[in-house]
Amino acid sequence: MKKRHYLTMIMVTMLTGLSMAQAQNPECMTNLSIYAEHVKVKNYDAAYEPWKMVYESCPDINKANFSYGERILKAKVENSTGAEKDAYVQDLLSLYDNSLKYFPTNYTKAGVAIDKALLMYENKMASDEELFTMLDKAFQEDQENFTNPRALYLYFSSLVDLHDAGKRDLQDVFNTYDDVTGKLEEENKKLTDVVTKLLPKDSLGTLTSKEKRTLKVATVNSESFGKVASSVDSKLGALADCDNLIPLYEKSFDEKKDDVKWVKRAVGRMFSKECTDDPMFRKLFEAQLALDPSADAYMYGGVLKQKSGDMNGALADFNKAVELETDSYKKSDILYKIATTVRNSSKSQARSYALKAIDANPANGKAYLLIANLYASSANACGDTPFEKRAIYWKAASMARKAGTVDPALSSRASQTAASYDAKAPSKEMIFSSGKAGQTITFSCWVGGSVAVPSL
Repeated sequence: MKKRHYLTMIMVTMLTGLSMAQAQNPECMTNLSIYAEHVKVKNYDAAYEPWKMVYESCPDINKANFSYGERILKAKVENSTGAEKDAYVQDLLSLYDNSLKYFPTNYTKAGVAIDKALLMYENKMASDEELFTMLDKAFQEDQENFTNPRALYLYFSSLVDLHDAGKRDLQDVFNTYDDVTGKLEEENKKLTDVVTKLLPKDSLGTLTSKEKRTLKVATVNSESFGKVASSVDSKLGALADCDNLIPLYEKSFDEKKDDVKWVKRAVGRMFSKECTDDPMFRKLFEAQLALDPSADAYMYGGVLKQKSGDMNGALADFNKAVELETDSYKKSDILYKIATTVRNSSKSQARSYALKAIDANPANGKAYLLIANLYASSANACGDTPFEKRAIYWKAASMARKAGTVDPALSSRASQTAASYDAKAPSKEMIFSSGKAGQTITFSCWVGGSVAVPSL
């Protein structure tokens, strides 16, 4: 009874609001209905005039003035030229501003700034300075809602272009790079959480239609973030090479050595770029250890001990780093970094750490790719005959494909890697000649396990 009464009250409220709007301006309601029907069938030219009347006379009557208005004006921009096109662009920019003014709960500062920046960029209406300033303000003020991958790339790309023109410092580039890549990782983590949750049901064929759509959307969006992350890394390019990093950090160290955020980012970047042989790496590591003796610090200490030949000390530090880290995602990242560090001294040990990384975070596709590479690099040691040695590439390719499945952001890289391994595996002619089609090959080397030879 209470539920029925509650629903009745909602309907009365909605109808009252509708009646008030109609009483205020019945022409607005009529034209709203007209342009909405035109938009639904993508007849934007027919929708324009009735929409314009409602938007100018009753801007706050319905959110459709802005959601549908954006579609209408985008179509006008796309199908016009010259001064007429510029006028429609200005109308659209104004619409974005007004969307936040009239419907602040439906639109965000970052979302509006992003829409405006992308529109201005696409129509060559803003300089790198203007684009960066606009996006930087939005990122700093409303980072939570700054989730558009294209905008994240434009934000970073415009800054690099400003640096190349001598208008921004290299340290600014690194700071923004860390912010942007951190945001990309944060958003992709949300998506891979969805993928990780739904993949088991997908493999069993028990996903509901809604879950299938959710998995598809998460996968597609994760792939987009992966592509943007690759583009951001490419844009940074040689700016982050050791030849640039070392003098920059030497110059800034005395001033920044008590800034824990700067120190941690600096030592992390030198590690990722394999600048660990330079004395500056040790200097930064020791500064981090004094400021924040965290898991990362012990991991870097292990790297230094490994380079000095103290493998036992290195492993002790590595394990201490894992023990200290309580966040499963950060722990997975540390375990992966350890795996990459020990791979040259022990492939089996590297796999062990990579598998632990996967246990901590099942969506750690990089760990799967590392294992795939470890298998592929062991081909000559895993078989007595050329056929058996090349069979290891099937196992490597399977592991590479797994990387793209658990983390769609890596799907492009994973697919290319798997294809390269498949190309090195025995061909159909070799399978036919061997007489092993459909059989199982067991590996007696460190890799262990087996692989099924494809049937012809």
